[in-house]
Amino acid sequence: MKKADFRSTCAIARTLDLVGDTWSLLVLRDMLFHQKSTFKEFSESKEKIASNMLTQRLSYLTECGFITKIQLKGTKKSTLYLATQQGLNVLPLLVELYRFSIDSIGEEVLNDSQLAYKATVLKNPEAFIESKKKAYSAFMQQFENAPATTPNGNISV
Repeated sequence: MKKADFRSTCAIARTLDLVGDTWSLLVLRDMLFHQKSTFKEFSESKEKIASNMLTQRLSYLTECGFITKIQLKGTKKSTLYLATQQGLNVLPLLVELYRFSIDSIGEEVLNDSQLAYKATVLKNPEAFIESKKKAYSAFMQQFENAPATTPNGNISV
């Protein structure tokens, strides 16, 4: 997003300008909470994002620096999307949004996994955030030695 695209200098307005659409935070949620990294994995989320919208969101999040697109050498279908440091910085926001709304969802509609997740987040949000950061870091390490290129041709992860 170009500097001129921001509505104001208000930090909350800028956050909404960056990730306040319907899908960006859900893509980042899937990436950071569930370690999804492929187009197919994102498209299989329960919210059922349309493929054209997912393509647009992945491009946008890449352009804004929240994620990076990596092409593993081998097949055309080996494109990965991984969070950058800026993307990881969204994790506390995701946790706060979760905490803000989870009590409005009746426990009778949550499955056992969701109930356990709720208990873990609410018990110690800071520890949950740190555990997710560590898990994501470990997830990304599996790609560090894989031959890959970014769109500009650099080998990196």
